[in-house]
Amino acid sequence: MSTCCRVWCFVLLCIFFLGTGTIANSAEKEVAAREKISGLKLSVFDIDATPPTGSMLAYDRMENRWDLGLRAKGIVISGAGKPVVLCAVDWIGIANESQDAFKEALAEAANTTPRRVVVHTVHQHDAPICDFGAEKILLDAGMDTHSFDGRFARNFIQELKVAVQNSLTKTQPVTHIGVGEAPVRQVASNRRILNEQGKAGTMRGSSSRDPFLRAQPEGLIDSMVTVISFWNQQEPLAVMSYYAVHPQSYYLTKVANPDLPGLARFYRQLEVPDALHIHFNGAGGNIAAGKYNDGAHENREILARRLADGMKRAWESGDKFPVEATDLTWKVAPVSLPAANDSLAAVEKRISSMKPRILTNNMGKLAWWKRQQAGKKIDLACLGLGNIRILFMPGELFVEYQLAAKAMRPDLIVAMAAYGDYGPFYIGTKEAYSQGGYEIGASPVTADAEEILMEAIKKLLEVTN
Repeated sequence: MSTCCRVWCFVLLCIFFLGTGTIANSAEKEVAAREKISGLKLSVFDIDATPPTGSMLAYDRMENRWDLGLRAKGIVISGAGKPVVLCAVDWIGIANESQDAFKEALAEAANTTPRRVVVHTVHQHDAPICDFGAEKILLDAGMDTHSFDGRFARNFIQELKVAVQNSLTKTQPVTHIGVGEAPVRQVASNRRILNEQGKAGTMRGSSSRDPFLRAQPEGLIDSMVTVISFWNQQEPLAVMSYYAVHPQSYYLTKVANPDLPGLARFYRQLEVPDALHIHFNGAGGNIAAGKYNDGAHENREILARRLADGMKRAWESGDKFPVEATDLTWKVAPVSLPAANDSLAAVEKRISSMKPRILTNNMGKLAWWKRQQAGKKIDLACLGLGNIRILFMPGELFVEYQLAAKAMRPDLIVAMAAYGDYGPFYIGTKEAYSQGGYEIGASPVTADAEEILMEAIKKLLEVTN
């Protein structure tokens, strides 16, 4: 090759590498510019949470699965300190040591800490319950673990961990947050009907065949569904909804299904297909559909359509605003709730004679009680996104806690997810403990729980007066 040719080859190579460098630099600058818009990033995960046929659900052995299975859905928010993981599972409850196991696995997957992970259930009843602490109590007593057999759950945790890890390869920038609220019509009603003496009489549950009970007023509810969305410019990435109601239309079918909220979520997924839809159950401990549901199976679809309609109106009427990393806050408040020691001790003495369905409603309370005695607390959490605050709470909270939180900060949009750590089961208000009723009789905490939780909520919401 002549000297002239070698010179020209050298020049061409220089031009090529300079051009490649320019393209690479341009791509890097584009990525840097996009990240500079907000600094926040989001990934989503969504996997099947349905156990195999033959497994124990919360109350029965599973004989089949519905057309819609159970799901575990969530998001990982990164770019503002350690990542935050929010997860909602279509199970009746995840409690005590199981909460620890879920949080530790998801924290490892997302390279964060367990205190920046929340795991909530939507509380469908034809679904699993998960409590490794309750499982241990039964095994130590030489008893059948029934619905607390943790083998499927342990495998599922590992699958969920992998899903979170895989989601991080598809992280997208978050440039905007959307938020909207709308009333949900003719779904929720208060379960507690007070008699002339001010005591809770017959409960109006998830369904009621009594025309007198259905004719009573809705009672105290929070009719609003809050919808919060994450966007990359004009592209919706994820939509989270928050609504307080027991999510049953009918159950004890031995068929795993996500019931009315899963159906409503599915309808919205079809209408806004490019964003993952995640639903959290609010403080619905004393709220159900009993006024509007006589138990007819056709009502599942009717109630789900009504909830989906509220979600749609909240979506369509919402506001959208730019968001930066500095707009995200994460606060944690650990609490120790007062235990009803005498009643829990009485329950512990009777576990060997309890029928399986009764065990389902009591073992988690016992496991929680033992954790309390060991000095372990439950973390409440609050995610802040601009003028939005989302509270993550334990147990089956009465709706009064949700309404009080909203009233504390009328300058903000406040949403609440209950059914985090399921160990404390029903948590009523101080007044409710003097009224009695099913929820109070089943509650493992005392009336003093209200003051502790209200003070924690004030701390999380930074209430100054």
